[in-house]
Amino acid sequence: MHATPPERAAAETHPLPGDLAVAPVANLPAVVATTGRRRRQLWLLSLVAVAAAALGTAYWWSHRVPPLPAGIAYGNGRLEADPIDIATKFAGRIAALLVDEGDMVRAGQPLAVMDTRGLQQSLEKALAEVELQQKAISEAEALLEQVRTQVRLAEQQMDRASTLLKNGWTTQEIFDQRSQQLNTARAAERAASARVKQIQNALQAAQHNVELIKVDIADNTLVAPRDGQIQYRVANVGEVLPVGGKVFTLLDVGYVYMDIYLPTVSVGRIAAGDDARILLDAYPAKPLRSRVTFISPQAQFTPKMVETQTERDKLMFRVRVRLDTDQLRGTTRAPSGLPGVAYVRFDRNVQWPAALLAAP
Repeated sequence: MHATPPERAAAETHPLPGDLAVAPVANLPAVVATTGRRRRQLWLLSLVAVAAAALGTAYWWSHRVPPLPAGIAYGNGRLEADPIDIATKFAGRIAALLVDEGDMVRAGQPLAVMDTRGLQQSLEKALAEVELQQKAISEAEALLEQVRTQVRLAEQQMDRASTLLKNGWTTQEIFDQRSQQLNTARAAERAASARVKQIQNALQAAQHNVELIKVDIADNTLVAPRDGQIQYRVANVGEVLPVGGKVFTLLDVGYVYMDIYLPTVSVGRIAAGDDARILLDAYPAKPLRSRVTFISPQAQFTPKMVETQTERDKLMFRVRVRLDTDQLRGTTRAPSGLPGVAYVRFDRNVQWPAALLAAP
């Protein structure tokens, strides 16, 4: 007998005809076909890869930088609005909050009201003081008129005494008495007139105090200094705040800008007032008219969040591009924080590309 090779014996014991499964032999588990399942998995993976590539291409196409002529520079940044702290002028308790986070407000619109009961009582006291001074003026003016009458009488008696003394019909003693009476009356007139002026000054001081308290009461109603959007509310009704206690943070929608960083070769040709465009990622088809308002006089290392055109652009200059005010008319929110790209045209002979032409 000839010995059967181990490989041939194994093949005869466990034949594998293609993708077909065979019954277990010699108490071994059956072999399950997996080639078809692997094909389906590879097909699904290929489909996912194609879809991901298509989405990536679409994103790149929608966010790509349009072809630019030589007279235009660009940089990445985020749209920002100046924050304004709405704070108390005096220490006090918050009586009411009239707006909340996210609300759009207009300049002069009341935002919060502080408790003014103490000031109201002070105002009533000041008004009473004004009324008291007005009555004192009436009395002083009446007294002044009385004293003036006495002065006129003393002047008349002095004239008669002078005439009688010249004709020898009276004595020098009578003349001296009339002269003394006239001097006394005139002194009383001066005192009464000074008293009237004193009370008038006191009345003016009381009236100024009334106006000051009214201003303090008005200042306890916190109003919006500019058009904007409430970004944060940092206090609640009933809280007692110190002087300068912050209640809201308001974003000024009248001053919206984007800071970008440009290399020396570009900054050296840019000037304040140059025309610019801002293209936000959220609105890639709506360029916004802008102007260059600031160029940093000092260079700095490139911030990490800024993408540079080449790795050798290490030192950059900060350039601020401010959005035109008319671009924000009718907006329902402050567009702060939106990322995008700012384009600066430093050569006025260069025309804006079609993709950056802003609506008139």
